[in-house]
Amino acid sequence: MTTLPPPADDAFEQARSRFRTDQPALVGLALRLEEDGRLDPAVDALRPAADALVARRPVRDALLGRVMGHSLHPILTDLPIGAWVSALTLDLVGGRQSRPAARRLVGVGILAAVPTAVSGLADWQHVGRRDQRVGVVHAAGNSLGLLLFGASWVARGRGHHGRGVALGLLGGAAAGFSGFLGGHLSLARNVAARDEAFADSLPVSAADRTGQELTS
Repeated sequence: MTTLPPPADDAFEQARSRFRTDQPALVGLALRLEEDGRLDPAVDALRPAADALVARRPVRDALLGRVMGHSLHPILTDLPIGAWVSALTLDLVGGRQSRPAARRLVGVGILAAVPTAVSGLADWQHVGRRDQRVGVVHAAGNSLGLLLFGASWVARGRGHHGRGVALGLLGGAAAGFSGFLGGHLSLARNVAARDEAFADSLPVSAADRTGQELTS
């Protein structure tokens, strides 16, 4: 499996210019994060853990979804997000009788966030510095969301439902922002690991560039 870099054609590079007057604010934010060297200490601090995580080939192959031919992380993200969104939906429209189910869904999301984060760290280990900068902010947002949902789960268990809902909404906002950055990495930057057999389905400008072997 290889990690193929994003397209590098002239139109793509031109679209990256921070001087575009019609550039959406979130696009500009993502580009500034890519170029922000102040994030490098966080990148360097996280790298040893990521390197250790994928040091053993069976673990690396499992986390990168080698049997499927593409990264495991995008699939796993649906689990915590789905559980948390379902919990918040019950909070808003389910009434008092749905409170126990909402708390259980919050707990399911917390448990599902662990393998999701681990698989994301495995993907992050193989990308370039620019994408790793965005990745550490993505991870920080997810960590904040996880902490807030954890606090929501505790508050709900102690009978403080209103506080639990408020914490859950804050956690959802953090996870939503982090999801935007994850979408930037996977869709705009095209950083996910994939089997070499799929290279022909990518844009020529991306497929012609050398990727990093993940199976060596």
